[in-house]
Amino acid sequence: MERTTQIDLWTYPDASTLGLDVVRGVDLTGFSVEATDGGIGKIDEATYDTSRSYVVVDTGPWILGKKVMLPAGVIKRVDLDTETVYVNRSKDEIKSAPEFDESRYRDDAYRAELGGYYGGV
Repeated sequence: MERTTQIDLWTYPDASTLGLDVVRGVDLTGFSVEATDGGIGKIDEATYDTSRSYVVVDTGPWILGKKVMLPAGVIKRVDLDTETVYVNRSKDEIKSAPEFDESRYRDDAYRAELGGYYGGV
């Protein structure tokens, strides 16, 4: 399985990889998210900051209503017709990630912890 290096983990893949002409012009909020082995929820928040981009996914009943933060680099494809974002991680990898911390998720230390996890999975 292809993995994203930690260097570009917080940057969206290029538009041709995602299947989009312009990533920044698309609001991913509300899109469904599919892991490599099934659905995990819907995007609650998406950012497009240079080298600091991420999506926050509301998992609904899948992980008892918790949220998870995914670095933009784990996104492998976006289907605008079905409003679905596909990520290159399994449900178990996402479920085992450091817990989403709403008070810290914009901090560099939290991003480093999360980046260490997703970069090493």
